[in-house]
Amino acid sequence: QFFVFCHGLLQLSQLLVSGYLKSSISTIERRYGLSSRTSGLLASFNEVGNTLLIVFISYFGSRVHRPRFIGAGAILVSLAGFLMSLPHFITGPYEFDQSVASTFSNTTDLCQPRPWVNLSDANCTPRASRENHEVLLVMFTAQALLGIGGVPIQPFGISYIDDFASERNSPLYLGILFSVTVIGPGVAFMLGSAMLQFYVDIDKVSRAEVQLTHEDPRWVGAWWLGFLVAASLVALSAVPYFFFPREMPKEVGEVLQVDLFALLLSGFPLVLLRNLRHPVYLLVVLAQVNISAMVAGLATFMGKFLERQFSLTASFANMIIGAVNIPGAMVGIVVGGAILKRFQMSLGRCSAMCVLGMFLCLLLAFPLLFLGCPTQKVAGVTHSDSSEFGHHELECNLHCNCPEQAYNPICGSDSIEYISPCSAGCRAVNIQEGTNSVLNYTNCSCISGNGSFATPGTCSTGCSHLFLPFVVLSCLAGILASTSHTPSFMLILRSIQPEDKSFAVGIQFMLLRVLAWMPGPVLYGSAIDTTCILWEKRCDRKAACRYYDNTLFRQR
Repeated sequence: QFFVFCHGLLQLSQLLVSGYLKSSISTIERRYGLSSRTSGLLASFNEVGNTLLIVFISYFGSRVHRPRFIGAGAILVSLAGFLMSLPHFITGPYEFDQSVASTFSNTTDLCQPRPWVNLSDANCTPRASRENHEVLLVMFTAQALLGIGGVPIQPFGISYIDDFASERNSPLYLGILFSVTVIGPGVAFMLGSAMLQFYVDIDKVSRAEVQLTHEDPRWVGAWWLGFLVAASLVALSAVPYFFFPREMPKEVGEVLQVDLFALLLSGFPLVLLRNLRHPVYLLVVLAQVNISAMVAGLATFMGKFLERQFSLTASFANMIIGAVNIPGAMVGIVVGGAILKRFQMSLGRCSAMCVLGMFLCLLLAFPLLFLGCPTQKVAGVTHSDSSEFGHHELECNLHCNCPEQAYNPICGSDSIEYISPCSAGCRAVNIQEGTNSVLNYTNCSCISGNGSFATPGTCSTGCSHLFLPFVVLSCLAGILASTSHTPSFMLILRSIQPEDKSFAVGIQFMLLRVLAWMPGPVLYGSAIDTTCILWEKRCDRKAACRYYDNTLFRQR
C-alpha cells in the first residue's frame, strides 16, 4: 500500500512536469518568439523519447530491479524539469517596447520626427540569435529526457503492483493510479494559473521597475517557476523507490505467474498480424487515434485559444481549463464506466454507446464554431482607411519614422487599436505620479474625432458575454465525448484472444503515440499559424504571432 501511495505521488508529479508545459505554452511562445508549430512540436517531443524505448523496457520488465528502474526514470524526469527552466537563467531579462524610458531601456516609442535608431537591428547581435538557438536546444533536449525518464514509470509500476497485490485488491490499486493520471493535468493547469501571475523576471528586476499589468499584451508570466516546483516534487517522490525490494511477498491469494514476455517474443509477428487483421480492434484503435489527436491538440492550444478569442489573461485561461474542462472529462469517464457496470453491456451495446456519446458531443460542439469574437480593428493590419492593406505605415504617421518592430498596443478613442503609440502618431504621454504607469497618450495624429487620445493595452473584443456559453458547451461536449472512453477499451479487451490482451494494449498505446500524441499538437500549431495576420520579426526570422484572424482561428 505504501508503494501504491508513492507511485500515485510520482505519477502526479511526473504529469505536473509534462502538463505544466502545455499550460505555459503561450507564455513561452511570447517570451522566446516561437510560432505555434514550433511550440506544438516542443509539446509533443517528449513522446519521441518515450516511443523509441517503450518496447524494450516492457520486454525487460520481469528481469530487472523494477523499483530502482522507476527511481532512475524519476531522477531523469526531475532533471528534465530543471532543464526546462534553464533558458530563463541563461538569457537576459525580458525586453519589451515602452513609452517611458526606464533603467533597462532608454528608447521610447512615441512619435518623434527625428530618424529612429532601428530597434529591430539593434537587438540583432550574433549573441541574440545564438541565444535563441540555445534556448530551443535546451528545451527540446529536456523534453526528450522527460519522455525517456517517463518510460519505466507506468509499465513497471503497474506490473509491480499487479504482481504482488492480491487478485481482489489489484483493480482497486490500479483504479487509484488511473484516477491520479486523470487529475494530474488539471493540477498542472492550476499550477500554471498560479505561477503566471508572477512577472517573468521576478528574480532579476524589482516589482517597481515593471510597468506591466497582467492584462497587458506584452505581459510574460514566470513560466519557469512551475518547472522548478514540479521537478522538485518529482525528485522527492523518487527517493523511496531506491529502498523498495526487488520482490515483495504477495498479498494473500497466490496465483500462477507466466513469463509473458518470453511468450510474446516467440510469436511476436504472428500476434501482431492477428491483432491488426482483427476488424473490431483496428477500427476501435483508429477511432481512439482520432479522438486522441484532437485531445492532444486541444490540451496544448486551448489556453491560447481562450486568451485570443475572449481577451483573457493566460492565468485565467489556465484556471478555466484546470477547474472546468479537465474535471468535466473526468466526470465523463466515471459516468461511462458506471453505465457499463450498471447495465452489463454486450459488445454491440458498447459500440452503440460510443457512437451515441460522439454524436451528442458533435451536436453540442457545433455551435462553438460561431461562439467567439471578431478580430479587433488594428490600424494598418486588419483595418485601414486607405487601400494599402496590411502595412503599418499610415499616411498620418509617416513623419514619425516608427520602428518596424515596436509593439506596445494602445486603444484609440475611436476604438481602433494601434500597434504602438508611434504608429498612432502620439506625441505625448501622461504618467501616473509615483507608480510610473501610463495613464494615456495624447495629441495623436492618426486618431480622428473626440479628443484624439489613446489608452494603453488592446481594445477589448467586446463579446465577453459569449464566454460563459462557450465554456459551458465545451465542458458538456467534453463530458459526452469522454463517456466513450471506458466502453472503447472494453471493445478492445473483449474482442481479442485473452492471451494477446497485454500485447494488444501495448500496440494500441504505440499507435496512439505515433499517430495521435506526436503529430496532434504539431498539426494544430500549424493550422493556428495559418491564421496569423501579423508576425513579430526577430533577426529577420518569423517569431511569435502578434495578431490572429480570430474567426479563422476559431474555425480551423
